[in-house]
Amino acid sequence: LLPNAQSLKMPKAMDTCCRQYTINLGKRVKGTTFKRKAPRALKKVKEFAAKMMNTSDVRIDTKLNKALWSGGIRSVPKRVRVQIQRLRSDDEDAKEEFYSLVTHVEGDFRGLGVRVVEA
Repeated sequence: LLPNAQSLKMPKAMDTCCRQYTINLGKRVKGTTFKRKAPRALKKVKEFAAKMMNTSDVRIDTKLNKALWSGGIRSVPKRVRVQIQRLRSDDEDAKEEFYSLVTHVEGDFRGLGVRVVEA
């Protein structure tokens, strides 16, 4: 029997990169209790970054934290534009070789998709 096509693909070597995404927080915190919305939004941003950059160590910038908490614990913005950088870890005893840094991108984000940014 022949193996399926996905098992034949070799995994890409990870390298540093930088991309911009628009995260729809409205659908990610829908149905959440008022007093848990902002903490849940932070958790969902971390999950999104971990999935997109394939790293388990995700660090949130303070500006993004303030942007998510700007409306208080109950009023989380519906969408947020973020820039996610995959960086090489300087720590020698780190579990992983890379970590993700998530920062806030200000301005209008309508009509923008995923953008690769030159770091």
